[in-house]
Amino acid sequence: MWGRLFHFTADAVLISAVLAGIKRNTGLQPAVSQIENEDVRKYVKKYLDVGEWMFDNSVMFMNNSPYFERKNDN
Repeated sequence: MWGRLFHFTADAVLISAVLAGIKRNTGLQPAVSQIENEDVRKYVKKYLDVGEWMFDNSVMFMNNSPYFERKNDN
């Protein structure tokens, strides 16, 4: 039971981080403003904020790691 819960939580965070990456690179984001229920909208925003946090921390970690480098496509 705990393994499944952890797995679903990790999947949800990864999906949220992917959505954050799409938002950062394309400007496209979920239309949260179209959610009518204010409580649901609030929790969806918090969920998406978790992805933003995860994305930011992942980029910071990779930027400081010797195992990643920036590549210019010029």
